[in-house]
Amino acid sequence: MTRSANQARGEASLLLDSGAVVLRPSFAALVAAEEELGPLFALVERAAAGEMKLSEMVGLFWHCRHATDAKMTRAMFSESVTKAGLSAMTPALKILLGQILSGR
Repeated sequence: MTRSANQARGEASLLLDSGAVVLRPSFAALVAAEEELGPLFALVERAAAGEMKLSEMVGLFWHCRHATDAKMTRAMFSESVTKAGLSAMTPALKILLGQILSGR
C-alpha cells in the first residue's frame, strides 16, 4: 500500500521509477543524516549557496525515507534519484530544508 506524504507532518514525496517514496524528517532521521553529512545548519547553508552536493541530497533523502521497500539498497535509491533528475527532487528538498530550519 502506497502512502502519500502528510504535509502537516512536514513530509515530502519523491516520485521515482520504483514508485513514490515518502520522506519524513523525524528527529531520528535527521540525527542519522547529521551523523553522515555533518551539521544540518551547515547543510542548509550549502544548499542556499548552491553548493550542496548530490551525494548530500541523496543522503538526506535516504535517511528521511519512510516505510520503504526493504529490497531497495542505497545504491538503487541513489540511481533512482539521479534518473529522476535534480529539478524533480527540488520540491522535496525544499520541504525538508524548511523543516530543518523551522521544525514542527
